[in-house]
Amino acid sequence: MYWAEFLTIAIAHLFAVASPGPDFAVVMRQCVTAGTRAGIWTSLGIGSGILLHVTYCLLGVAILLAQSPALFNAMKFVAGGYLFYLGVQSIRLSFRVGSSDKPKSRSPAVEPRRAFLLGFLTNGLNPKATLFFLALFTVVIDPSTPTIIQVFYGLYLALATFAWFAMLCRFLGRQAVRELLLRWGVWLERVMGSILIFLAVQIAISV
Repeated sequence: MYWAEFLTIAIAHLFAVASPGPDFAVVMRQCVTAGTRAGIWTSLGIGSGILLHVTYCLLGVAILLAQSPALFNAMKFVAGGYLFYLGVQSIRLSFRVGSSDKPKSRSPAVEPRRAFLLGFLTNGLNPKATLFFLALFTVVIDPSTPTIIQVFYGLYLALATFAWFAMLCRFLGRQAVRELLLRWGVWLERVMGSILIFLAVQIAISV
C-alpha cells in the first residue's frame, strides 16, 4: 500500500545523498587522511544524524524551525561556523604536512568516538538537511501514513545513508587510492579545507 510513497522517498534520498556536500567532503577527508576505519565511523555518525532529523520531523519540531526565522538562522550560523572551523583546521594542518618530507600513507590513530561525533554534527547541524526532511515529511509522506511506517522510512534513510558513505569509504580507503591522493597531501588538505569553508559560507548566506 505504501510502496509508491517509499519508492519516491528512496529516489529523492538517493539524489540527495549522492550530491556533493558537507557529508561527502568530511567523509572523503577522513578516509584519505585517516583511513577506512575512521571514514566508516564518520559515516555511522552521519547516518545517526539522519535519525535526528527524522525524530524532530515526527515530533513536528521541523515545522517550528521552518516557521521561526530566528531559530532557523541561528541553526544556519552554528552549522556554518562548525564547517568553517573544520575548513580552517584542514588548511592549518596542510602547513604542518608541508613542513615534513613526505605525507605518510599510514593511518594516524583516530578515536572512533571523535570520528562518529564529526559525522553526527556535520549532518545533524546541516540546515539543508532540515529542509530536505521537512519536505519529505510534509509533502511526500501523506499525513495519514501510520507513524510506524514513517519510523520505518526514517530507519531506511539512516541505513541507506550509512551504506552509501561506507561504500565510498571502502573505495577511498584503499591503499592505492589513498597513496595516489596523499601524493598531493598538502594541496588535498587545502582544497578540502577551502571546500568546507565555501560550504560554510553557502549555508550561512542561503535563504
